[in-house]
Amino acid sequence: MADNRPIIIPWDFSDLAEFALQHAEKIAKIVNCDIVLLHIIKKSSEIEKATENLENVVIEQEKKYGIKPKFIVREGSIFTDINKIIDEEDAFFAIMGTHGIKGMQKFTGSWALKVIIGSSAPFIVVQDSPQKDTLKKIVFPVDFKFSEKEKLVWANFLYKYFKSKFYLCYIDSNDQILKKKIMSNMIIAKKFLTEKGVDFDIVKLEGKNVSDDALKYAEEIKADLIMISTTKNISFQDYMLGASEQKLIANPNKIPVMTINPRKDLTKFKGFN
Repeated sequence: MADNRPIIIPWDFSDLAEFALQHAEKIAKIVNCDIVLLHIIKKSSEIEKATENLENVVIEQEKKYGIKPKFIVREGSIFTDINKIIDEEDAFFAIMGTHGIKGMQKFTGSWALKVIIGSSAPFIVVQDSPQKDTLKKIVFPVDFKFSEKEKLVWANFLYKYFKSKFYLCYIDSNDQILKKKIMSNMIIAKKFLTEKGVDFDIVKLEGKNVSDDALKYAEEIKADLIMISTTKNISFQDYMLGASEQKLIANPNKIPVMTINPRKDLTKFKGFN
């Protein structure tokens, strides 16, 4: 691509980071963008050793996959510096490995969900190595939030490069206010995707919780990705017990999940939240 915006991989030399890099390499070959490995250290005395280790990783990855990732070593905190570098690099998105609920609560010693919701760019969270070379089936839960509209831009991006098919999943709420907002988002989604020529199906779920039931549907159709928007102002209890996003991200079938954060300049609308 002309501006060559990169994919950022938070890198801690683990198997999970390797899984994230494997996903990034498949995507980068299609999107034609750089990959940047980001390693956060606690003190400056660790820079030399971390740099040496990353140089070896780059050599190894180039031999394996034919792609030579760049890398950044930064002293700081995962809570602030991952997202600072995402902004500095004007990254497309980040891809991060995790392993279930425990893994989501602790990533290099802390809560990964807190890192994700602080980002200006989407995160793709993976639990395993890629099962396919492309992203053909994408489950797109639709709820009442105003931020649902932001997912559509990324749906168009993925369709452009992967010719993905989107499955717009919704529930028919008994609450008339919620129902109106959900239907409004569905109308907007159908109009946008139709105008862009994006392939999609409408799926009415029979359960009571769109996140839980969309996950079941994703498992049923063997989806390649689930696309969600995150909740702003997640509480401490949600970090401890698991917000709906966390349950989706840590799904037992290890389906990758793309999380899209509401833009700060749209928070004045707030929607039903």
